[in-house]
Amino acid sequence: GVQPGRTDFGNRVLANVKTRGTWGEVQLATLLEQVLAPDQYACNVATSDTGSERVEFAIRLPGRGSGDDRPMWLPIDSKFPLEDYQALLEASDRSDAVAIEDAGRRLESRVKASAKDISTKYLNPPLTTDFAIMFLPNEGLYAEVLRRPGLADFLQRHHRIIIAGPTTLWGILTSFQMGFRTLAIERRSSEVWALLGAVKTEFAKFSTVLDGIQKNLHRAASKIDEARKGTRTIQRKLSDVQELPAADTTALLE
Repeated sequence: GVQPGRTDFGNRVLANVKTRGTWGEVQLATLLEQVLAPDQYACNVATSDTGSERVEFAIRLPGRGSGDDRPMWLPIDSKFPLEDYQALLEASDRSDAVAIEDAGRRLESRVKASAKDISTKYLNPPLTTDFAIMFLPNEGLYAEVLRRPGLADFLQRHHRIIIAGPTTLWGILTSFQMGFRTLAIERRSSEVWALLGAVKTEFAKFSTVLDGIQKNLHRAASKIDEARKGTRTIQRKLSDVQELPAADTTALLE
């Protein structure tokens, strides 16, 4: 992307803090929208039981276990320390070693302060994860922070903060999406197995019913065979009897 501070357009658009913050939020919102499903993240998420602190965005992770179906939130907050980064770029353009060192220290201090702010406000396990993501909405700024010796490691160890530029956050979100899909497939698999188990149970019951019907049918067929045998016996006996005259037969039947 275009490095802020090197163009008049960048200076105009990102001059005030509110515009800069909104721009970072919009970029973060766009990344989340492009990668995750709407129910996999939320904005303006309360990270405390009182709701006093709310983070810009948070990823909705699966329930906490032990029968607790409430989600666990992974906070993501965008930061854009433009003044210090711009001063560093301008010092680099002038090849001013002293100014470069001074601007670098100020940028590093600002990033550490931002990480501490995110950690203090938004990390609240088990309502949230025990780490958060600081989004730096410019690849040049992200590269500079990453280049500072030991800074990224310090943020992780002392404040439980992971820094991410646009490309890095895209990779992180994509990894989460793959994990969500795997989890959904596993849950679907368990549902399928449960359904198959229920069908198997019902089929066993149905098989028992069929066995009973089959026994009844065999019994009925046996009775029918006995009746047929009795009928044939009666027919043979009757064949031995001479036919009565018609008049006698009528009187007998009456």
